[in-house]
Amino acid sequence: MIFGHKPNFDNATLIKEIYSNKKTKRTMIFVIGVLLSAISFNLFIKPSHLIFGVSGISIMTEKIFGIDPSVVIFIGNIILLIASFVFLGTEKTKTTIIGSILYPVLVKATDFLPNYISLGNTEPIVIALCGALLSGIGTGLIFKNNFTSGGTDVLKQIFSKYGKMAYSKANIYSEGLIMFLGGLVFGWDAFIYSIITLVISGMVSDRVIMGISEYKTLQIVTGKEKEVKEFIIKNLNHGITEIDAKGGYTGKHKKMLLCAVPTREYFLATEGIKKLDPDAFVIAIDTYEIQGKINEE
Repeated sequence: MIFGHKPNFDNATLIKEIYSNKKTKRTMIFVIGVLLSAISFNLFIKPSHLIFGVSGISIMTEKIFGIDPSVVIFIGNIILLIASFVFLGTEKTKTTIIGSILYPVLVKATDFLPNYISLGNTEPIVIALCGALLSGIGTGLIFKNNFTSGGTDVLKQIFSKYGKMAYSKANIYSEGLIMFLGGLVFGWDAFIYSIITLVISGMVSDRVIMGISEYKTLQIVTGKEKEVKEFIIKNLNHGITEIDAKGGYTGKHKKMLLCAVPTREYFLATEGIKKLDPDAFVIAIDTYEIQGKINEE
């Protein structure tokens, strides 16, 4: 964009276009994600009493009152949807509505699976890992396509907004309380396995959203700028960008070299730089996506 030139669309229009882009495909992947989460709940999470989120509350209420978990999840999601409209606003709630309704429906639709797939004497830790893996994939697909399945995610956002705390801290408070109650109902083994499942599920979800890092972005400050540039351009066949930098302590002006290399070439690149300049300062950053290219004149 040229400075001073007024774009022919506003931010609201741009966001609307982003949301409408590949909407059918995104919705289909979202449904698959919710289905995987529901299957994980019925096959691994519920039988093993892995307690977190609204699903965890539903497992406890089934144990104590004999209420169908899908009913509790549905009621809980509806209550949290209303809370989301009140405290977070319409825009924040739009992407939560479908998931809040679809998830308990699919939980009910897949509750027959344990009758046909028996885990037998499978070790609890294996069940927890399988539940975390499947749940993490499902959640990742949901979030990656700009949806949520409702539940305590709404509660965490409310805590974060009105409690003036980071989302991660709100997550610890809300999930920690639910898992603690689960420990009281099902024993502390269930509490420990619930923590393991929640943590690994989050890690898997992040990997689904971001993907596996295919590139490393290198930020290089070196006294042998010419040699390093030549090595990267001629030997690795990658472009490089020079950025004006200034030493915070010395105040000296210097060049910082910026380039992205495939992960498989990371070792070659960093070792080459080290050989050329043992004193070079190099920062390597995981890079999940590269779009466009820099035109050099």
